[in-house]
Amino acid sequence: MDTRQLGGLWPVSALTLGGGGIGQVWGTTTREESIATARAAVAGGITLLDLAPSYGDGEAERVIGEAFGGRLPDGVRVTTKHGLGAPPAAEVYDRLRASLEGSLERMRIERVDLFFLHNMIVPDPPAGGDVPARATPRSLFVEAVRPAFERLVAEGRVGAWALTGIGVPSALLETVAEDPPPAAMQCITNLLDSPGGLARYDESPRPRAMIAAAQARGVGVMGIRAVQAGALTDALDRPLADDHPEMVDFRRAAPLRAIAAELGVSTARLAHRYALSMAGVDTVVLGVKNRAELQDCVAAEADGLLDAELSARIDRAVSGGE
Repeated sequence: MDTRQLGGLWPVSALTLGGGGIGQVWGTTTREESIATARAAVAGGITLLDLAPSYGDGEAERVIGEAFGGRLPDGVRVTTKHGLGAPPAAEVYDRLRASLEGSLERMRIERVDLFFLHNMIVPDPPAGGDVPARATPRSLFVEAVRPAFERLVAEGRVGAWALTGIGVPSALLETVAEDPPPAAMQCITNLLDSPGGLARYDESPRPRAMIAAAQARGVGVMGIRAVQAGALTDALDRPLADDHPEMVDFRRAAPLRAIAAELGVSTARLAHRYALSMAGVDTVVLGVKNRAELQDCVAAEADGLLDAELSARIDRAVSGGE
């Protein structure tokens, strides 16, 4: 598998194993199959494992702990995250540290390479206004969150800190432009430029602007939502209402499914190949829940980058031009 430089950090595999699938967020699987999938991913050349306590209430982290017995193979790195929200500034460090300790215990390791803020960053509300649920205001981030991350890095339990780029775009762009910037950021990376149900704000998502801004600052870019929570696959694996954002995107992606069928590949394989070909993306995070899905994604990476003609054809098709 190809390797790419993750910003100013280290080389990583073009694909990253995400924890959502093996944590049973994206459909049903078993602990045994998740463990086998994690081991197969590493055996296939994947060198970054992207986890969080929220992936199955710690299940993804337990899977990794059991899969490798607390001894990650040489060259394999791991992340975790914490959805902090907006606690009092004095509580920020303790909450981050407590979450990190829980993650380390579940994974049976002593240190993570990246620790992510796993919720939105939003502009400060007007005086007396409420902060949205699962959001961190910009002022709290500057005053307390970033210093707490820097402290954890200095203590040696965290290699570097990072952001999950699902917040209000203007607030995220402002945050990335400041010093010190995050070492990495997870950015929406799919052919629809869609965050789907993650969009809990009124602004345009602007994911490609986010990727470009991160790249310009030397921030590593981890592409997420390559198949937009299943919308860019042959069939959704869970029931959704007709007006659910992922169902809306599934209908939008009908031309992609037609092109994939013409090429004789799965829609997910073609969507992952598109994401891997997007400028500025260092690694694409997989949401696979079993070895069959993993194999399809590994095949997508082996297919190589899309040529300009096919990429343009896909863009025209999903925008209604074909």
